[in-house]
Amino acid sequence: MRRGITGPAGAGLTGYRRRKGGVSMAAEVDQATRREYESMERWLDEHPHFTMDYFTRKATREMVNAWLFSQALSQTTMTTRETVASAPSSGAQTPVRRVSSSDLESRGLFGSYRPILTTVDGTPSFIDPQTITRAATSTTATTTPSSVSTPRRGGLSTSQLRQELRALDEREMMLQLVRDISNDLDVNLLCHKILQNVSILTNADRCSLFLVKGNKETGERYLICKLFDVNIHSTLEEAESQAAGQESRFPWGMGIVGYTAATGEKVNLANAYEDTRFNSGIDLQTGYKTLSILSMPLRDKDGEVIGVAQVVNKCGGYGKRTEAFNEHDEKIFESYMAFCGVRLHNASLYEQSQLEVRRNQVLLELSRLILAEQSSLSGIINKVLMHTQSLLQCERCQVLLLDDTSKGMFSQVFECAASDFEENNMNQEDLLNRESSSKTPRFPINIKITSHVALTGETLNIPDAYKDERFDPSVEEGSENRTRCILCMPIRNSTRDIIGVMQLVNKVDDTIFSKHDEHLFEAFAIFCGMGIHNTQMYEKVVKAMAKQRVALECLSYHAVASEEEADRLTKQAIPSSDWYHLLRWEFDDLGLQDEDTLKASIRMFMDMDYLRKFSINYKSLCRWMLSVRKNYRNVTYHNWRHAFNVAQMMFTMLKTASMDGLLDDLEGLALLLACLCHDLDHRGTNNSFQMKSNHPLAQLYSTSTMERHHFDQCVMILTSEGTELLSSMSKDDYAKCLDIMEHAILSTDLALYFKWRGGFFSIVDRNEADWSNKDHRKLLRSMMMTACDVAAITKPWPVQQRVAQLVASEFFEQGDLEKEQLKIQPMDMMNREKKDKLPEMQVDFIDAICVPVYKYLAKAIPSLHPMLKGCEDNRQNWQQLAEGRKEQDAAKTAGKEVDGIEGEDAGKVTNGEKEESTEEEPAAIGDSPSRIMLETGEEERNGAGGCCPERPTCAS
Repeated sequence: MRRGITGPAGAGLTGYRRRKGGVSMAAEVDQATRREYESMERWLDEHPHFTMDYFTRKATREMVNAWLFSQALSQTTMTTRETVASAPSSGAQTPVRRVSSSDLESRGLFGSYRPILTTVDGTPSFIDPQTITRAATSTTATTTPSSVSTPRRGGLSTSQLRQELRALDEREMMLQLVRDISNDLDVNLLCHKILQNVSILTNADRCSLFLVKGNKETGERYLICKLFDVNIHSTLEEAESQAAGQESRFPWGMGIVGYTAATGEKVNLANAYEDTRFNSGIDLQTGYKTLSILSMPLRDKDGEVIGVAQVVNKCGGYGKRTEAFNEHDEKIFESYMAFCGVRLHNASLYEQSQLEVRRNQVLLELSRLILAEQSSLSGIINKVLMHTQSLLQCERCQVLLLDDTSKGMFSQVFECAASDFEENNMNQEDLLNRESSSKTPRFPINIKITSHVALTGETLNIPDAYKDERFDPSVEEGSENRTRCILCMPIRNSTRDIIGVMQLVNKVDDTIFSKHDEHLFEAFAIFCGMGIHNTQMYEKVVKAMAKQRVALECLSYHAVASEEEADRLTKQAIPSSDWYHLLRWEFDDLGLQDEDTLKASIRMFMDMDYLRKFSINYKSLCRWMLSVRKNYRNVTYHNWRHAFNVAQMMFTMLKTASMDGLLDDLEGLALLLACLCHDLDHRGTNNSFQMKSNHPLAQLYSTSTMERHHFDQCVMILTSEGTELLSSMSKDDYAKCLDIMEHAILSTDLALYFKWRGGFFSIVDRNEADWSNKDHRKLLRSMMMTACDVAAITKPWPVQQRVAQLVASEFFEQGDLEKEQLKIQPMDMMNREKKDKLPEMQVDFIDAICVPVYKYLAKAIPSLHPMLKGCEDNRQNWQQLAEGRKEQDAAKTAGKEVDGIEGEDAGKVTNGEKEESTEEEPAAIGDSPSRIMLETGEEERNGAGGCCPERPTCAS
């Protein structure tokens, strides 16, 4: 290894010879001439002044142009490291390479998962010196406010460069060298430039820089060799290569460098070999003879030692060395280091900020990858392992998941090794899809350490595993793997429960895991916990959905009537509509058995000729009818009988109200089906109760809770095997029919009735109703559904009374539940203690809900006037009861006798019907199917009145 100073002439000849495309000029001459050329080149290298003088006197224009051309080619390769900026640079203007998803995806697995960290000073760094633009670290010669240009290093010899600086006075020279480093933000380039300037200032042959690392508080401090053997002609790459060949760490307080760093004192040795602190082994290693040494501490703005600069062998004229550095060298060296320390500290802060930016970008990219993959637990863990191993540069990385049934035991183990990333060792798909290796892990698992972390939640950073009592060496017996250092950390889910352990083993560069590694590893453990938790939740949801599908299959099987029942019904005769009185407005189902209601419902479809028009299988219709009845619960009012009476009223409207020109057959079929299904699986409680009790139905449907559930049950029956009534329809007709049914069932929610009735009332008032307009027909259908749902209010008074008693009983049952389960006071209509006020509330209900809808329907379709007439008659009856109640209350207040008043009033109202005591039961509350005036002020459906009462066995 030649340690002499190479001049520009020698560099030029050598470079010219190397630029001949790999063919030496000496190959064209004989062996003797080659030896003569080599001897001549060596002599020119050793006499640079003569070479320069000869070149200046003898060079022709062609030679000069050739030299300039060669210099331009050589400088092209240096532009990525150092460029001249045209304007002053600052940290804010420094272009920084961002990490994007393309950086981690475009290069494939073995490109993206290669280490994107670089090891700087023995510490992992996200900043890649080859990818950070050096524009911010270049000098600003063109903008320097000085008549003297910045020192040029490209074409001047060492002596000429020194002569230019020495032509300045000491103050100007110092100022010029300070300006030279004022805009450098790259730490490596700055350090190299500082050492070159120091070499000029002190006439030193070689310069080196050592930086302080470690934790001052714990006393674990050491030095690392940043750059080694720098001279005026050496490049940054050469200095970094020299530093890489030195020890990775220099002990604190030991050796000349360690002493200077620990004491903060400069050391000036005329003869290094006479000082016991000098390590002569470096000279033996490099073949370079060290004579004199000047070692100077490098301090930050607070005076803290952050490094040590060392110059070796002061040079005299023509390459001759003197014995020692003098006091003037010490003074100028120390002065320059004062500026360099602050500048280097600022550059380090800038580099740390860029490191943090890149770290955040990497973590954001990791979070994107984790959140994008939630379907496979092995996939998400393998992604985390690959990123962790790549960024933290460890030999092995493991994730151990805890068994839910046994605390401290691991159920699954996932592993990743540095060897997995070697070329052609494993492809991307294999890496991502590799399952856990809980049965036969590739690497030994130290249960004592991992179990300790799993049980205590403590992070363990063990620098020497064999010196830790928790490490069991026996696990590595017979294995080629040897554990040196361990970093083990718990994995927690969103509730901070420990769900596993993440473990790193052995740094690739044989160092130990630092605090920086711990902080980064902690972030990875957090993301790993999030990914595992989300994936486990996803798997639970998938299992729950599968269970739901199985449950739905079971429900469909049990919800659908048996084929035997359907066969029996198909064999029975179906009486006519006249026999059932189905076309009468005053229809009463009191005398019908359940089987008769099924036959009467089938008769409605037969009379409407829907079986022929829509190719409905008769057996399927019978089985569907039986299934619908089966799916109504045995509640007091909202049961099969109520659905049958609503369907009878719709059938009457379609057949007798001249609706042929208003609605088509598909709409009529959908409305009739909707009436029979509009309260399927009703639980005897309204929407408000589902929300107050936080019922799963309320969580599933945020608005119109029960109505949406009724429609879903309807679809479930329609799509079950054997009850597919609409299977013969075209795709478009089927979709249209379901849409009409859904809208019709939702229309029984009074909250939507109030929302939609304004539009219907408006077109009727302005005589703008156009029944060919689909939006107008949609409004008409919704009003017809409401009219049928509350049609019991239009029935003869005895029927209305019976229905009102059933509705009141169901409301009171809900009120009792609210008191007992929810611990709240129910509204007056559902409060047994307020039953005396029910006649007045019934009158209010008729005025607010019933009269308006029947009034505008009769106005739009005059044939529906009987419904309005029946409603008005019943309102008058309820009004008389309300007034009679007021008279009773007034008489009691005045202390008068009121015996006999109740019976007399009741007799007037019921026209001779059997008297009922209002002291024990309310006279009636009428039909109030959707009365929901809640605390929120929003009107919701409380229940549904019907057009007929429950059979006597269901009455309360």
